[in-house]
Amino acid sequence: MASEQQQLLIAGRWLPAANHHSPLTTKFMSATVGNQAPAFSLYDTEKNKVSLEDFKGQNLVVLFFPMAFTSVCTAELCSVRDSLSTYNGLNTAVVGISVDSPFTLGKFKEEQGLNFPLLSDFNKEACQAFGAYYDTFVLDLKGVSKRAAFVIDKEGKVRYAEVLESAKDLPDFSKIQQTLAGLQ
Repeated sequence: MASEQQQLLIAGRWLPAANHHSPLTTKFMSATVGNQAPAFSLYDTEKNKVSLEDFKGQNLVVLFFPMAFTSVCTAELCSVRDSLSTYNGLNTAVVGISVDSPFTLGKFKEEQGLNFPLLSDFNKEACQAFGAYYDTFVLDLKGVSKRAAFVIDKEGKVRYAEVLESAKDLPDFSKIQQTLAGLQ
Protein backbone atom coordinates (compact mmCIF):
# COMPACT_ATOMS: atom_id res chain seq x y z
CA MET A 1 0.00 0.00 0.00
CA ALA A 2 1.40 3.41 -0.95
CA SER A 3 2.00 5.87 1.86
CA GLU A 4 0.52 9.34 1.98
CA GLN A 5 4.00 10.84 1.76
CA GLN A 6 5.78 9.16 -1.14
CA GLN A 7 9.46 9.69 -1.77
CA LEU A 8 12.04 9.01 -4.45
CA LEU A 9 15.77 8.52 -4.01
CA ILE A 10 17.61 10.89 -6.35
CA ALA A 11 21.35 11.53 -6.11
CA GLY A 12 21.47 9.83 -2.71
CA ARG A 13 18.68 11.92 -1.14
CA TRP A 14 15.07 10.95 -0.42
CA LEU A 15 12.84 13.66 -1.82
CA PRO A 16 9.06 13.94 -1.30
CA ALA A 17 6.88 13.11 -4.27
CA ALA A 18 3.63 14.86 -5.05
CA ASN A 19 0.19 13.31 -4.73
CA HIS A 20 -0.02 10.82 -7.59
CA HIS A 21 -3.75 10.10 -7.60
CA SER A 22 -5.50 11.89 -10.42
CA PRO A 23 -8.51 11.62 -12.71
CA LEU A 24 -6.16 11.64 -15.73
CA THR A 25 -4.48 8.41 -14.61
CA THR A 26 -7.82 6.67 -14.12
CA LYS A 27 -9.18 8.01 -17.40
CA PHE A 28 -6.39 6.41 -19.43
CA MET A 29 -6.34 3.05 -17.61
CA SER A 30 -6.96 0.49 -20.33
CA ALA A 31 -4.32 -2.21 -19.91
CA THR A 32 -6.35 -4.68 -17.89
CA VAL A 33 -5.93 -8.43 -17.64
CA GLY A 34 -7.84 -10.24 -20.37
CA ASN A 35 -8.00 -7.24 -22.72
CA GLN A 36 -5.86 -6.48 -25.75
CA ALA A 37 -2.81 -4.45 -24.81
CA PRO A 38 -2.78 -0.86 -26.03
CA ALA A 39 -0.76 -0.52 -29.23
CA PHE A 40 2.42 1.51 -29.06
CA SER A 41 5.13 2.64 -31.45
CA LEU A 42 8.17 4.16 -29.74
CA TYR A 43 11.81 4.90 -30.52
CA ASP A 44 14.53 2.73 -29.01
CA THR A 45 18.04 3.83 -28.09
CA GLU A 46 19.26 3.23 -31.66
CA LYS A 47 16.48 5.52 -32.97
CA ASN A 48 14.48 2.62 -34.49
CA LYS A 49 10.69 2.57 -34.19
CA VAL A 50 9.54 -0.40 -32.12
CA SER A 51 5.88 -1.35 -31.85
CA LEU A 52 3.83 -3.89 -29.93
CA GLU A 53 3.16 -5.60 -33.26
CA ASP A 54 6.89 -6.40 -33.55
CA PHE A 55 6.52 -8.89 -30.69
CA LYS A 56 3.54 -10.81 -32.05
CA GLY A 57 4.14 -14.55 -31.70
CA GLN A 58 6.11 -14.27 -28.46
CA ASN A 59 5.31 -13.15 -24.95
CA LEU A 60 6.39 -9.69 -23.87
CA VAL A 61 7.14 -8.13 -20.49
CA VAL A 62 6.66 -4.36 -20.58
CA LEU A 63 8.32 -2.52 -17.70
CA PHE A 64 7.47 1.15 -17.28
CA PHE A 65 9.92 3.02 -15.05
CA PRO A 66 9.95 6.65 -13.88
CA MET A 67 13.43 7.92 -14.76
CA ALA A 68 16.79 6.66 -15.94
CA PHE A 69 19.76 7.07 -13.59
CA THR A 70 17.67 6.93 -10.39
CA SER A 71 18.55 4.30 -7.79
CA VAL A 72 15.40 2.16 -7.82
CA CYS A 73 15.08 2.20 -11.62
CA THR A 74 18.72 1.22 -11.99
CA ALA A 75 18.36 -1.64 -9.48
CA GLU A 76 15.17 -2.87 -11.17
CA LEU A 77 16.52 -2.89 -14.70
CA CYS A 78 19.89 -4.36 -13.69
CA SER A 79 18.09 -7.24 -11.94
CA VAL A 80 16.17 -7.90 -15.17
CA ARG A 81 19.45 -7.73 -17.10
CA ASP A 82 20.94 -10.32 -14.77
CA SER A 83 17.97 -12.69 -15.16
CA LEU A 84 17.25 -12.17 -18.87
CA SER A 85 18.04 -15.82 -19.63
CA THR A 86 15.01 -16.80 -17.53
CA TYR A 87 12.76 -14.68 -19.74
CA ASN A 88 14.42 -15.95 -22.91
CA GLY A 89 13.76 -19.52 -21.72
CA LEU A 90 10.08 -18.64 -21.46
CA ASN A 91 9.95 -17.34 -25.08
CA THR A 92 9.60 -13.84 -23.71
CA ALA A 93 11.03 -10.52 -24.79
CA VAL A 94 11.46 -7.67 -22.31
CA VAL A 95 11.28 -3.92 -22.96
CA GLY A 96 11.73 -1.02 -20.57
CA ILE A 97 9.79 2.19 -21.22
CA SER A 98 10.18 5.64 -19.69
CA VAL A 99 9.51 9.24 -20.70
CA ASP A 100 13.24 9.92 -20.97
CA SER A 101 14.59 10.82 -24.42
CA PRO A 102 16.14 8.08 -26.59
CA PHE A 103 19.50 9.80 -26.05
CA THR A 104 19.24 9.67 -22.25
CA LEU A 105 18.07 6.06 -22.40
CA GLY A 106 20.97 5.20 -24.71
CA LYS A 107 23.51 6.51 -22.23
CA PHE A 108 21.73 4.75 -19.35
CA LYS A 109 21.61 1.46 -21.27
CA GLU A 110 25.30 1.71 -22.13
CA GLU A 111 26.42 2.59 -18.60
CA GLN A 112 24.37 -0.21 -17.03
CA GLY A 113 25.12 -2.82 -19.70
CA LEU A 114 21.42 -3.47 -20.25
CA ASN A 115 20.76 -6.29 -22.70
CA PHE A 116 17.16 -5.56 -23.69
CA PRO A 117 15.51 -2.63 -25.51
CA LEU A 118 14.71 0.65 -23.77
CA LEU A 119 11.98 2.64 -25.45
CA SER A 120 11.32 6.37 -25.18
CA ASP A 121 7.75 7.42 -24.44
CA PHE A 122 8.81 11.05 -24.55
CA ASN A 123 5.32 12.11 -25.73
CA LYS A 124 3.76 10.20 -22.81
CA GLU A 125 1.27 8.31 -24.97
CA ALA A 126 2.10 4.71 -24.01
CA CYS A 127 2.29 5.27 -20.27
CA GLN A 128 -1.09 7.00 -20.36
CA ALA A 129 -2.62 4.26 -22.51
CA PHE A 130 -1.36 1.62 -20.05
CA GLY A 131 -2.52 3.62 -17.01
CA ALA A 132 1.05 4.03 -15.75
CA TYR A 133 1.29 7.82 -15.54
CA TYR A 134 1.93 10.42 -12.84
CA ASP A 135 0.45 13.83 -13.60
CA THR A 136 2.92 15.30 -11.12
CA PHE A 137 5.94 13.45 -9.77
CA VAL A 138 8.77 14.34 -7.38
CA LEU A 139 10.11 17.92 -7.64
CA ASP A 140 6.89 18.89 -9.48
CA LEU A 141 8.00 17.06 -12.64
CA LYS A 142 4.99 16.76 -14.92
CA GLY A 143 4.09 13.60 -16.84
CA VAL A 144 6.35 10.80 -15.65
CA SER A 145 5.83 7.04 -16.05
CA LYS A 146 4.77 5.10 -12.98
CA ARG A 147 6.68 1.94 -12.22
CA ALA A 148 4.56 -0.81 -13.74
CA ALA A 149 4.82 -4.29 -15.22
CA PHE A 150 2.66 -5.98 -17.83
CA VAL A 151 2.81 -9.44 -19.34
CA ILE A 152 1.42 -9.51 -22.86
CA ASP A 153 0.87 -12.90 -24.49
CA LYS A 154 1.62 -14.01 -28.05
CA GLU A 155 -1.75 -12.72 -29.26
CA GLY A 156 -1.36 -9.30 -27.66
CA LYS A 157 -3.60 -9.85 -24.61
CA VAL A 158 -2.63 -8.58 -21.18
CA ARG A 159 -2.10 -11.55 -18.85
CA TYR A 160 -0.59 -9.69 -15.88
CA ALA A 161 -0.81 -6.04 -14.86
CA GLU A 162 0.80 -4.29 -11.90
CA VAL A 163 0.87 -0.50 -11.60
CA LEU A 164 2.66 0.75 -8.50
CA GLU A 165 1.73 4.00 -6.81
CA SER A 166 5.04 4.31 -4.99
CA ALA A 167 8.15 4.71 -7.13
CA LYS A 168 10.13 2.99 -4.35
CA ASP A 169 8.29 -0.30 -4.88
CA LEU A 170 9.31 -2.95 -7.40
CA PRO A 171 7.06 -5.22 -9.45
CA ASP A 172 6.55 -8.78 -8.22
CA PHE A 173 8.91 -10.56 -10.58
CA SER A 174 8.03 -13.99 -9.17
CA LYS A 175 4.37 -13.45 -10.16
CA ILE A 176 5.48 -12.20 -13.57
CA GLN A 177 7.53 -15.36 -14.09
CA GLN A 178 4.67 -17.57 -12.82
CA THR A 179 2.34 -15.91 -15.32
CA LEU A 180 4.82 -16.51 -18.12
CA ALA A 181 5.31 -20.15 -17.11
CA GLY A 182 1.54 -20.61 -17.34
CA LEU A 183 1.57 -19.33 -20.93
CA GLN A 184 3.93 -22.09 -22.15
